[in-house]
Amino acid sequence: MNEQTRWEYQVMSIGSVWKGIKDEQLQAVLNELGTQGWEVASVHTPGQSPKVVIVVKRPLTVSTRRQRSMP
Repeated sequence: MNEQTRWEYQVMSIGSVWKGIKDEQLQAVLNELGTQGWEVASVHTPGQSPKVVIVVKRPLTVSTRRQRSMP
């Protein structure tokens, strides 16, 4: 029987209201998330804000279920 993949998501804002984020900093954040098994699902900038909002996902496994703090 083929079980449907379940996902867990994480949303994070990078940068600040006063200053955005440099390409090198964004790349470092994305590389770190990649090493943790996260895949980028969406990136956007809210309105005129210099912040970047990243939505990442990864398959929900038995080990990641135990690490989650929210139900």
